[in-house]
Parts: sequence; structure tokens; C-alpha cells
Amino acid sequence: MTTTTLPERHDYMSSGCARTYRSTAGTQPAVPAAQLDELMGQLQRDGFVVLERLFDDQQVSRMREDLLGRFAHTGRNSFEGARTQRLYAVIAKTRVCDALVEHPLILGLLDRLLAPNYLLSQLQAINILPGECAQHLHYDDAFYPMARPRPPYGAATVMALDDFTHDNGATVVIPGSHLWDGRLPTAAEQASVMPVIMPKGSVVFFLGTLWHGGGANHSGAPRLALTAQYCEPWARQQENFILSTPRHVARQCSEHIQRMLGYSIHAPFMGMVNGMHPKRMLEEPGGH
Repeated sequence: MTTTTLPERHDYMSSGCARTYRSTAGTQPAVPAAQLDELMGQLQRDGFVVLERLFDDQQVSRMREDLLGRFAHTGRNSFEGARTQRLYAVIAKTRVCDALVEHPLILGLLDRLLAPNYLLSQLQAINILPGECAQHLHYDDAFYPMARPRPPYGAATVMALDDFTHDNGATVVIPGSHLWDGRLPTAAEQASVMPVIMPKGSVVFFLGTLWHGGGANHSGAPRLALTAQYCEPWARQQENFILSTPRHVARQCSEHIQRMLGYSIHAPFMGMVNGMHPKRMLEEPGGH
């Protein structure tokens, strides 16, 4: 019996797909290796790390002003939250949040966690209103039906656009739960979750296997956040960006974001369009 295999990878990587459209993966401004080493150590131990004050007050204010006027409805189920406003398809609506998606420190961590040409899985703004209950605990890459323990197939950020406090719905986590097998949190573990207390402009970065959730908002004010989630380049994204983001909008995005939206190839040919690199679609007229 003859076994057939794919041709040598270089047959594809020397073709018009990759030769003409070189990947921009890893070309963001460099972050000191020692800083990444320290953060990766915390991630491997706890499953999350807080990047305090990653954005200044001016950047936070711009995002807040842009996003707050776009919310219209609260969640459709208990997971989304009856008193939580969510804004989807953010890339299609505004460029103001791009800075989170492609921050060099975040991309530096992703470069160490995921395969090159990883994708943006979704970008969403979340406004937890007063009186909201705690969200069900979950881990973000649970929809990939692979047995645990295992490496994460994605990672996520939650950026505080308001201070995250004990009372206003700060994200809660179970440190170390990224290492669990397929078991669920016990009642004691659910009762002792750790709130991620951080000032506005800060970002919590966590692995797709970490158990976490949105906290209850017992305060008298909303709690606004922005979350960018990422996945392996061979995994399906939560948001279908090619449909949700018109091509004329994708053209406005940076090379990094275009790549993460899906205008990229994962070797040898995952993501191709008509046998060609999908970036060609951005060069064609139209796409409105």
C-alpha cells in the first residue's frame, strides 16, 4: 500500500502565496526578553498576569468616549448577562480599540504561546451595569472539544476602562486552574474566586484554559471593559471577521490586524482564497 503525503512545505512556501505576501508575524516593536520571561513565568504558574497601567488616561478616555455611545442592548441570556451591555463587531465600527489588539507586549506574549500567524478570535466591549449577577465560571477555549489537561489553544485580554474593584464586577479568576484536567470547580473554589483588582488602563492577560468569569456589580456605577481574544492559526475564530468586517474597513487596519483578522496563510495553505493568498482580496477594488 502506498502512502501519500503533502508535498514538501517549501513547494508551497516558495509559491506566489508566501513569496509575494511575507508574514508580518513577530515584526512588532521588540519587548525586552527578560520582561517576557518574567511574565511567562507568572502565566505558566497562575494562568494569568496583570499588565498594570498599560494604557494612559488619555488613551482610556478616547476608548470610553467612543464605546459608550455605541451600546444599545443588554445580553440575551444568563451568560451574556441580563444587565450587561455587549458590543460586538468592534473592528467594523471603530479604530479606537486597535491599540489593545496589537499592543507589542501582548503580541510578544502571544508569540511565545501560540504558533506564528495566530488569529484574533474576537474583540468585544463589555459594560456591566449595577445589579448584575456574577457570570458563570468558564474557560474561553472550552468550545474546542479536546480533553484536558492540555496546552491552551488561545489566550485573552481584558482591559479595564474603569477601575476594577471588589464591588463593581471585576473579572474573577481561579489561579492555577489552567492546569486542571476536565473537572469542574468545586463549590469551595467557586466561593473563593480571586477578583482581578486593577486601575483603569490595566490589562489582565490569561490563558484560554483558565477558569474565570465576570464578577457581580454591587456598586452604583457601570464597569466598562474591552476584551481581545486570540486563537491558534489552525483554530476557528469565534467571530467571522471576513463577514463582519467589510473589506474597505479591513484596508484601514494595520498589517498586524489584517493578518489576525484572517488575511494571512498558515503554512502550507490554510486560509487561501482560490488557491491564492487572501491579502490579494484587499488589493481588489470594491468590497464595500
